[in-house]
Amino acid sequence: MHTDHRPRPLWAGPEAAAARPAGTTATQPTLDDVGTPLAEVTFVVVDLETTGGRPGDSAITEIGAVKVRGGEVLGELQTLVDPGGPVPPYIQVLTGITTSMLIGAPRIEEVLPSFLEFARGTVLVAHNAPFDVGFLRAAASATGHAWPGFRVVDTVRLARRVVSRDEAPNHKLSSLAALFRATTTPNHRALDDARATVDVLHALLGRLGPLGVTHLEDLADAADPVPADVRRKRTLADGLPDAPGVYLFRGPRDEVLYVGTSTTSLRRRVRTYFTSAERRARMSEMVRLAVRVDPVVCATPLEARVRELRLIAEHAPRYNRRSRSPERMPWVRLTSEPFPRLSVVRQVRDEPGAAYLGPFASGAAAQLAVEALHEAFPVRRCTRRLPAVAAPDASACVLAELGRCGAPCIGSQDVAQYASAPEPLRAAMTGDPGAVVRHVGTRIGTLVAQERFEEAAVERDRLTAYLRGATRVQRTTPLARCAELVAARRTDDHGWEIVLVRHGRLAGTARVDHRADPRPAIATLQATGEHVDAPVAPAGAAHPEETDLLLAWLEQPGVRLVEISDEWSCPLPSAQAVRDAAAAVAVALAVPPTGDQALVGDLTEAATSGARTPGRPTRSRAAGSARRTA
Repeated sequence: MHTDHRPRPLWAGPEAAAARPAGTTATQPTLDDVGTPLAEVTFVVVDLETTGGRPGDSAITEIGAVKVRGGEVLGELQTLVDPGGPVPPYIQVLTGITTSMLIGAPRIEEVLPSFLEFARGTVLVAHNAPFDVGFLRAAASATGHAWPGFRVVDTVRLARRVVSRDEAPNHKLSSLAALFRATTTPNHRALDDARATVDVLHALLGRLGPLGVTHLEDLADAADPVPADVRRKRTLADGLPDAPGVYLFRGPRDEVLYVGTSTTSLRRRVRTYFTSAERRARMSEMVRLAVRVDPVVCATPLEARVRELRLIAEHAPRYNRRSRSPERMPWVRLTSEPFPRLSVVRQVRDEPGAAYLGPFASGAAAQLAVEALHEAFPVRRCTRRLPAVAAPDASACVLAELGRCGAPCIGSQDVAQYASAPEPLRAAMTGDPGAVVRHVGTRIGTLVAQERFEEAAVERDRLTAYLRGATRVQRTTPLARCAELVAARRTDDHGWEIVLVRHGRLAGTARVDHRADPRPAIATLQATGEHVDAPVAPAGAAHPEETDLLLAWLEQPGVRLVEISDEWSCPLPSAQAVRDAAAAVAVALAVPPTGDQALVGDLTEAATSGARTPGRPTRSRAAGSARRTA
């Protein structure tokens, strides 16, 4: 090894400061804010000669490496390697390395430790890096050495970014070395090729600097073109905290363009919008408009996700696609009147005797659920409210003439006779879905047997919509009725994450160090948490997706209920017991063409029993106003 001194490239030395445009002010950002400047990165440029093109059936014959930092060569390593067999003739012609030259050379198991020590703590650079690094990794695996997990820079990919076809016919090392007037001409010998690659690397970094590639972290994205105007916006991430939270991209009129969340680091997450990792066209458009990023630091990842939902609902950013109008999400209601019927509504009312499904993502999904219930239960489908006693001049609808409605509108059914239809329907909405699954499953089986597959698909979609709505309302209703629930979960650092939920809404959250008693923090959280008015159940006091997030958190393994003010239970059996809508459809499609009803029941029972999601309550978790302490 030896040390060599060469002229330092402009990007590597103090001359870079002199090249700063007049009138600009130099600032000293922290290392965490901007990463590692390229002038401070130690690179090891490596080149291999081998007996073939694949590590599996070829071996290394020569290793050449140059260690460089800030444009200065710190050392070199070169050695021949005994491949354990003859060198193919065409390789001898290409490289000049013959079989006789390798007699007495060290084997790879002797050479590799020296190379790994030489390259320790550096960034590997190679021209067509997958080839060289692939052979080195294979050698490490074969000799029992752990691969250190180097960062790798490929000069071929960098060249494709900044060298056009007008400048060089291709991106081979020989072509680039000639273009950049490298001090060493590549000749298919490892050390000479590595030296030439050093000069090519410096020239490429000099071209990438004006494009904003000035730090090691930038090189990971430099090979995948990012528009210059997008890359320049990366300064918007400077100064953001390294903590979980929510970020708001704001436009020139201070409007909120986009709301996002990070459960680990706001700074690292926002930086990805200015790199090749972000491939969504609408996000690139948003970044071009953004002038500022506002952070909202959160105590826990759960709080970050919840705040994101609330901010989206509050600001309705044009570039967010998540639900921005939770109040418009439809419900399916079984009305409370002498002759109940199904209707799609936008609001849950305090109406004794009414039952609800949902909320649904769209009116179309709600209508599909209504159709599934109409298939299974003979409730009236007319939309007007009927009196207990039919008018003398009332007329029946077409469904009554077809025998698919009991015609209470003309007095063919009184209130007592009609009650036999809505009560099973109410049970299917609030509890056991078996009747709907069996009825729709039988219908699907019949249609499949008749090869009426499009109609069977419609029935499947109806069943899917019903099961989703029933599952959601049966999961969220108990939490919406619960005035206060406190739960805790161990964190990775053995502390506690405390969550306060009131009527299905996150009212507060906190983290407690593992050395502290969590009980005072819980008492403080209860005293200072958000006051939440009781909603009209089954609707909760929060965005439906917020309640879903809370339930997902509460159902995690290891979560403990600390205190609960009301009952938290779910019906058994229930729609939650069905593994998912696809399982129910699969059961329906398994029905034989004969329509064996006993088999239908058996298959449905098999799909619904024992398929409960782990962690969900199957009986009361707390009764009355009893308070539990974990």
